[in-house]
Amino acid sequence: MILKAEKLSREFIRESRGTNRFIAVKETDLTVEGGIFTVIMGRSGSGKSTLLNMLGGLLEPTSGKVSYDSVDIYGLSDGELSRLRNGSVGFIPQGQTALHSLSVIENILMPYTLFREDITEAEKYAEELMERLDIAELKNEMPSALSGGELRRMAIARAVIRKPGIIFADEPTGDLDDENTETVFGFLRDSARAGAAVIAVTHENTASKYADRVLRMTAGELQG
Repeated sequence: MILKAEKLSREFIRESRGTNRFIAVKETDLTVEGGIFTVIMGRSGSGKSTLLNMLGGLLEPTSGKVSYDSVDIYGLSDGELSRLRNGSVGFIPQGQTALHSLSVIENILMPYTLFREDITEAEKYAEELMERLDIAELKNEMPSALSGGELRRMAIARAVIRKPGIIFADEPTGDLDDENTETVFGFLRDSARAGAAVIAVTHENTASKYADRVLRMTAGELQG
């Protein structure tokens, strides 16, 4: 899958300052192809997470467009966009997002159960993912029994369970130790090698040794 952003920007109005506009992301063009692991680095507040949310269909831009294989995603209805995100996009958010009433395997299979789809084949793939991410023995545990690194690896398995064409990762190692950081970036690199277009935003310098392309975000401006 090919992701293409054209003249993408995002402004916010700071209510405490009346109509004062804050430009979080300046006009940006970006193309990401399948098989490439792109890392966007930048400090907190640089606009990189805002950019990722727009690219991932989670935040409508102020201007510009985002296309997946020539489909303008913000030209779709809410229902169509939700279906597209669920079937073709994997998103690894910041922090912990486990549903604590569900077991590890149930959390991973959530993208299928949301639309009441058959999970027979998905369960087999979930087992493979858990093996690769070293959480197979935690299959039936509840999230409260997992460490931070285990929770993050579970979230990664959930994000890729549908073999998405595009994978987004928002500060995927921000609260992890060195070993788990290496595991996460290694998995993202391998996902790109398998054909996905992978985009991660991070402030971790470690990411650069796994990336095919490193871009930098400074004060809302994306730089090569």
